[in-house]
Amino acid sequence: MNEKLARAIQLIEQGQHEEGLKKVEKLEKEANDETKRTISELYYELGLVDKALSLVEPLMFAYPDHGELFAFAAECYSELGKEDEAIDMLTEIKSSDAAYVQAQLLLADLYEHQGLSEVAEQKLLEAIKNEPDNAVLQFGLGEFYLNRGEYRQSITYYKKAIYQGELPDDLPVNPKLKLAEAYSATGEFEDAVANYKEGLEDDETPDGLFGYGFTSLQIDDYDTAIRVFNRLIEMDPDYTTVYTYLAKAYIAQQKLDEALKVLEEGIKKDEFNEDLYLELARLQFSRGNDQKAVEFLEKVIALNPSNISAVKELLLYFDEEEDYEALIELLEFLDNYSEFDPLFERYRGKALFEENDIKGAVQAYDIALESLSKDEVLLEEAATVYLAAGHKTRAVTLLEDFLLLQPHRFDIEERLIELKR
Repeated sequence: MNEKLARAIQLIEQGQHEEGLKKVEKLEKEANDETKRTISELYYELGLVDKALSLVEPLMFAYPDHGELFAFAAECYSELGKEDEAIDMLTEIKSSDAAYVQAQLLLADLYEHQGLSEVAEQKLLEAIKNEPDNAVLQFGLGEFYLNRGEYRQSITYYKKAIYQGELPDDLPVNPKLKLAEAYSATGEFEDAVANYKEGLEDDETPDGLFGYGFTSLQIDDYDTAIRVFNRLIEMDPDYTTVYTYLAKAYIAQQKLDEALKVLEEGIKKDEFNEDLYLELARLQFSRGNDQKAVEFLEKVIALNPSNISAVKELLLYFDEEEDYEALIELLEFLDNYSEFDPLFERYRGKALFEENDIKGAVQAYDIALESLSKDEVLLEEAATVYLAAGHKTRAVTLLEDFLLLQPHRFDIEERLIELKR
């Protein structure tokens, strides 16, 4: 490397950015093409993408057969939000060029980012057809399918990349950890655990630790899950997703005090984390602290009225407690945010009926039945409400539907006989 450039980079690394960049800018004017390329990469790493592009563009025209210049320019265009220009650059790279594989990977990313997944897949498959043993392409296809949720396809290509090819050491992610992630997503937890163990020996990353702990949780290996999650918190206390799952592992072992402590620590790190409050609510219910649990559920709903889990748990609690006034108040709150679920209408209908609003109850059950016509509890409840409203024919129809689902409910059969007399 040019000695002047090396000195400038050293100044930047030591925090003397302004002085270092001045030396780099001065060097630009006298540098040869090789040094200019190095400077453009430095600018890119520093986030000065415009300056990087201004240096590499003349080099592209000077060396039209150097595909790596076009690929680098494409990365710059992509960073600047000029995806069409990036695609134009990459399509200029010939299949005989050493940068062709990199170009296809970049093209696939760009097409996928534009919502053109089929085109992205086609580009990758075309490239691997030309180079079937290329481990980087195989790994790229593994990543592509993993991101699309096609986990078995991703496993196939990850395994080819790992066991049949020679992957470079500078991959941004550990291949074994990605393979483990894919296995875990398919429910093949034993294979996932084996790959997590091996991958983490080489590269202990927060995401890898979380995946290992989460997978251990799925197979009820709570000791491992607790050990791994605690290691993750030690490495990165701000990885707030882990606190909920560590608490779940403690709860599974009936270590409720430890679970409570973990959840409270998590909330200190992220006071807007809905999952932490939801798990706290469940923990408080299990300990008989219903009022605290309700407060935590209300906190979740205040943060996000669309959190269906919290809403359903609070509705169920109010229903079981026969606190219909609170139940109706909650549903009216959700109405203000245009939140809708047919189950909400079932609860609304029941609460209004108990509050003697028969007309309102009928309207709510009408809406609920549009989507939940096979729900046995709903059918029986609605029939009672319709009878109270004087809609006997409709009630009979609902009870007949109920009997189709529950033919051994002789009490309903007898009730129908009486109604039809």
